[in-house]
Amino acid sequence: MNFENKINELKINLPEAKPPVGSYVATKIVGNLLYISGQISISENGELIKGKVGKDLSVDDAYKAAERCGLSIISQAKVACNGDLSKIKSCVKLTGFVNSTDNFTDQPKVINGASDLIASVFGGAGMHTRAAVSTNSLPLGVSVEVDAIFELN
Repeated sequence: MNFENKINELKINLPEAKPPVGSYVATKIVGNLLYISGQISISENGELIKGKVGKDLSVDDAYKAAERCGLSIISQAKVACNGDLSKIKSCVKLTGFVNSTDNFTDQPKVINGASDLIASVFGGAGMHTRAAVSTNSLPLGVSVEVDAIFELN
């Protein structure tokens, strides 16, 4: 499967891969694994998607925020692969963090936004293991953060 063609077919506009804002790197390749640092929820117009899920955002809104994290993950992967997504063999794992209220229990439904996007772009190679956890706060007050591990050819 040609991942670039799939992105075009799905009419996906990848956001610009943002540089880190702290003392870390956006991506790191170790052996044949590509690690992508946590990508936070940023809207298409570049604004942070903030707030607590279960209070300020619905599950559907948070799903879309997680989808935006998935887009940023693909952008970072593309940069790490020197613009060539065919270097990706598979998505190994996503870890999703949801800034939510104490009684919120639909974290998996939220992180499905990132998972569904990765699977739609990478097909069978996009099927991954995953964790979806709640937190009482995320950097800059964002609603969702997702990191990833990919296997490279």
